[in-house]
Amino acid sequence: MKYSFVFPGQGSQYVGMGKELADNFAAARDVFNEVNEALSFDLYKVMTQGPDSALIMTANTQPALMAFSMAIVRVLEKDFGINIKEKAAFVAGHSLGEYSAACCAGVFSLSDTAKLLRLRGEAMQNAVPFGVGGMAAVIGLSYKDVDALVEACSNGKDICVAANDNSEGQVVLSGSMTAIDRAVEIAQEFGARKCVKLAVSAPFHSPYMAPAADIMARAFMNVEAHDAQIPLIANVLATPISNHKEIIKHLIEQITGTVRWRETMAYMVEQNVTDLVELGAGRVLSGLAKRSYKELNAISVGSIAEIEELAKNI
Repeated sequence: MKYSFVFPGQGSQYVGMGKELADNFAAARDVFNEVNEALSFDLYKVMTQGPDSALIMTANTQPALMAFSMAIVRVLEKDFGINIKEKAAFVAGHSLGEYSAACCAGVFSLSDTAKLLRLRGEAMQNAVPFGVGGMAAVIGLSYKDVDALVEACSNGKDICVAANDNSEGQVVLSGSMTAIDRAVEIAQEFGARKCVKLAVSAPFHSPYMAPAADIMARAFMNVEAHDAQIPLIANVLATPISNHKEIIKHLIEQITGTVRWRETMAYMVEQNVTDLVELGAGRVLSGLAKRSYKELNAISVGSIAEIEELAKNI
């Protein structure tokens, strides 16, 4: 068996995540305490008690999802004796999940990853005024076929781009609200089954995020980084890298660039990965993998029962 470990992105969060682990494992409590200390803020309380309105704030969501994923990693390593660095052929993460993957691979410390994601969330939220931009999921068009729709919805002032190429027939657009509204209106004329606006507060992974990319470029200058101990498949490349300078470069590019998740999964399959293990909240990535590649054993691990099942079979 050949394993890839993947880490979820925004949208997978839920109030209560992490509590079961913290109640049962000191390794998980240590992760949440370290993240709280790094942020000088009780993020764990928001994760486990809410309210939902606080958890879905981007600056909270991003470090919270990473903290939950890393708590699972630490529990697997310390309580079940599973060395992910030995077991994994690759790691990857969807958008902010790429930071979780980098932390798991030893590129950044847990504290620095939490600080980076807190800043990333704030910078992305503040890059454009609220309500100016948005995102929409296009169902039934391939990444290539969505180009004509993007072109029809964009002009010099208002643009939209393909932000997430999630799977064959599922592409997320991002851009000005005018362009996104236009896409929703005319997508079926271009062959889409439907186009649905997403409940997000900004046009992530689009050129409108350039101010956030600049802020993160400066932030990375003050962070200690190491080469990845597990090859990390970068969102903007869909191929693995290990050099820490390359990883940082592509993490910055990722803020305005396309998350090439469909190609990331394809690369794993081409490299004979047999098992894709999603570590963290939700089942989005394992669900995409199951629908895209029937031969891939894709599982999600977010509860004690799921951790025990993985430990038994890995």
